[in-house]
Amino acid sequence: MPSSEPLLQVRGLRGRYGPVEVLHGVDLQIEAGELVAIVGANGAGKTTLLHILSGIHRASAGQILLEGQDIGRLPPHRIVQAGICQVPEGRQVFAPLSVEDNLRLGGYAQRHHQAWVEQQLQFIYTLFPILEERRAQSAGTLSGGQQQMLAIGRALLARPRLLLLDEPSMGLAPLLVEEILRVVRELNQQGVTILLVEQNARAALGVAHRGYVLETGRVAMAAPAATLLSDEGIKRAYLGY
Repeated sequence: MPSSEPLLQVRGLRGRYGPVEVLHGVDLQIEAGELVAIVGANGAGKTTLLHILSGIHRASAGQILLEGQDIGRLPPHRIVQAGICQVPEGRQVFAPLSVEDNLRLGGYAQRHHQAWVEQQLQFIYTLFPILEERRAQSAGTLSGGQQQMLAIGRALLARPRLLLLDEPSMGLAPLLVEEILRVVRELNQQGVTILLVEQNARAALGVAHRGYVLETGRVAMAAPAATLLSDEGIKRAYLGY
């Protein structure tokens, strides 16, 4: 039976770097099948939040519940096994390795399900045909947009129940941003639950169902994406008009 719990629930999350507290009691919730955006200025705590959800950084207080199970003390590899996978800011592909080797590394946790891995690999090549064309090419020689496609594909091979995307549009030309966000929306329509962190608020809210505005480590507003896009304060602060 499907769980009655939200896929992800974050309660009173606090995070610090040394003596400095960066997150001050963040609450958020994501239902299975949603595409939720977190927007905010540089320094708002967006990446810190994702790092805590991924287990890369430890929360100083609060709970992280995945379908009601507390995962806040699990190490990163156990969180991936539980179904949360992050596409990090800056892509972080394995530059000397081929495109296909990068993708297969993403599927390491699924290595006992080789038939599924091969099927998913073909799905990713359908999603990003340029990756199939360059499957034998070193990942470090790809363009920024192609590396972003590779990083998303690599995460999909981990079989995520929740995909965390950290600034996928960073450093990309506008047409490539459109393409990446089209794929994000398509993945969500195919059933992938996504938490999208973006400084490009207009682009993120344009594809999301709901959004959270993070300001200096606190949730300043949470609402349907269309409501945030039409809010005058959000327009002035984040949308440039």
